[in-house]
Amino acid sequence: MSDAIPTVDGLPMRRGRCPFDPAEGLAELRAEHPVARMVFPDGHTGWLVTGYDEVRRLLTERRMSSRGDLLRTPIPLPMAGARMEIPAGMFTALDPPEHTRYRRQVASWFSARRTQTMEPWMTELVESRLDAMIARGGPVDLVEAFAEPVASAAICELLGVPVDQREEFGKAVQALFTVHSSAEEAIAGWQGIGAQLVRLIQTKRAEPADDLIGTLVAGGDLTDEELATIGSVLLVAGYDTSLNMIGLGTFALLENPEQYAALAADRSLAPKAVEELLRYLNIVHGGSIRAAGEDLEFDGHRMAAGDAVSLSLGAANRDPALCADPDRLDITREPVPHLAFGYGIHQCVGQQLARLELRVAFERLAARLPELRLAVPAEEIRTRAEMIIYGVHELPVTW
Repeated sequence: MSDAIPTVDGLPMRRGRCPFDPAEGLAELRAEHPVARMVFPDGHTGWLVTGYDEVRRLLTERRMSSRGDLLRTPIPLPMAGARMEIPAGMFTALDPPEHTRYRRQVASWFSARRTQTMEPWMTELVESRLDAMIARGGPVDLVEAFAEPVASAAICELLGVPVDQREEFGKAVQALFTVHSSAEEAIAGWQGIGAQLVRLIQTKRAEPADDLIGTLVAGGDLTDEELATIGSVLLVAGYDTSLNMIGLGTFALLENPEQYAALAADRSLAPKAVEELLRYLNIVHGGSIRAAGEDLEFDGHRMAAGDAVSLSLGAANRDPALCADPDRLDITREPVPHLAFGYGIHQCVGQQLARLELRVAFERLAARLPELRLAVPAEEIRTRAEMIIYGVHELPVTW
């Protein structure tokens, strides 16, 4: 292992002047040392990977594990409490064959074919929220009036969460994703989501339904604990990420008015706009964590079993090796194989639903409100730097 590579003290999180760029220092690190040492919060030295090719290869490296309990100093999961025990059904934190068994249970619900059948419903949902927002008149907070209700309704409708329970679910998710929440608060947030899902599962047993949770219950292959955990994973992943992509994506488009105008003038650009925003923005600014499952050598670096490896998806998506002029937002760019949804066997299972949701949201927003603009100076927009999922707290807009 070369002593020439730097050691980074913690994952860079602070953004520079541009709220859409990855944290300061990552670009320089990627150019000079795409694989570097990093000191994790527990004090042990692991790895930070920022290069596109390097991140992509490690995401398919069979010797890399998603199991947090394999880390030299395990990172506690909120749902596990003080003990590092991966709950039954937590397929995002498991390796094959356990991961495969659970993922197979839900994968068909997020297929491209099934997702296409949801487009009329998704369009009606987006249009109804735009109707209500326009009726209120500007200025209005786009996060509260549009992004949050669209994201919440979409994932809750898929899972089968009743309308009168969705606000409570949303509050628990927000507590879970606040970096500065105490361990107790995070655990309470996860337990709150789980308790509500257990009640929902019991309802589905008594009153069968054809939504995702209802179908899994009827299948009879999973315990209530497994069902609640799977439901929690999907709810958390599908709600906060979509909410912040809509909010931050709109902010980015309005700060690049020629891009927003192009989308308003040509709705056929919407699919390209979604892929470019997914590449350009970086809402999962903490990246993905993997554990070295055994001693291994990667690009001349010796990683020891138990080492934590942080994969910076945001830095990888801005790598000049991926596309030309990567720091420029260009919604006419031909889509590139970005890593916003990860890669390999753990690639986001709900990515097709996310793409549909974002496409319809941005397409209809630009079509209905072509003169949309920020209602406050851009520097007054509060970003969610303190949250695990990056975005904006509010987005005051008018038209």
